[in-house]
Amino acid sequence: MIDKKEFLLDSIIKAYIQHQEPIGSGQLKSMYNISYSPATIRGYFKKLCDEGYLAQEHVSSGRTPTIEALQQYWMGRLDFKLAPIDQNKLQQAALDMGLTLFVKQQTTDTLHRVLNVENVYMILEFYKTHMLDNINNNFAITTSDDSYAVTIKFNQAFYKFLQDVKGRTFDEILLIAQQVGATHLHRELSKYLQHNIFNIYNTKQFLKMAISYDMKERDIDMFLHGDIMIKLKQGIYINNILPKNHIAVCHDTKIDNKDVKILVVGEVSKDYDQFYNKILANN
Repeated sequence: MIDKKEFLLDSIIKAYIQHQEPIGSGQLKSMYNISYSPATIRGYFKKLCDEGYLAQEHVSSGRTPTIEALQQYWMGRLDFKLAPIDQNKLQQAALDMGLTLFVKQQTTDTLHRVLNVENVYMILEFYKTHMLDNINNNFAITTSDDSYAVTIKFNQAFYKFLQDVKGRTFDEILLIAQQVGATHLHRELSKYLQHNIFNIYNTKQFLKMAISYDMKERDIDMFLHGDIMIKLKQGIYINNILPKNHIAVCHDTKIDNKDVKILVVGEVSKDYDQFYNKILANN
């Protein structure tokens, strides 16, 4: 059972997220019809300030939840499996709520073969999932839509290495390329990802954050090129990949009956309850 202090912290966080301004004891009492007296609420506010959950800029002003309090609040609310969603609702909600969404279509496309073109180029041919199903069922019909290729400069040692990783998925090859410093291959695979199976909604908001908090160029590229989507699994991420007052929430879900991974990025003070209500309305 939630105690008074937890209840009041929960209440002031909700009020702050809704109004985006310091909240006083009397204001909180009237907003949620709380039975405790303003004096009692102020007493708990002081305890929460001492414990680092609330802050007060001036003696006469209301309180605001700290970044740590907001992080803890969302950590307890946003770790859930997301039902299938509509792309148009998702895009509109990102704009309405001031959030950035990174969306990657999940793929099990597999590296089928690596061709040596006269020791000048290497061609990596990937088979799409349905093509692999056809092969397994002894079908031989193929079209240009069944596969795609990535071309890079030839390197004897790397050519031999790639022969050993045939059968790995596109995501695995992209991650391997990054780990071993295969810059050209990583760049070409990233191009395919960006142009075919990766979208960003509300890029402007992300760039505004990146500039305001002086994010490192490699970290910005990791998001904009889609590499971050290979690394992250479903869950909530704070502090380690974004500025301190931001949060990232990763979900596996479906859009238009396709398996996707989405990453929701924004300030911890945003109303994520409202965001998810928007994208899940009438589902």
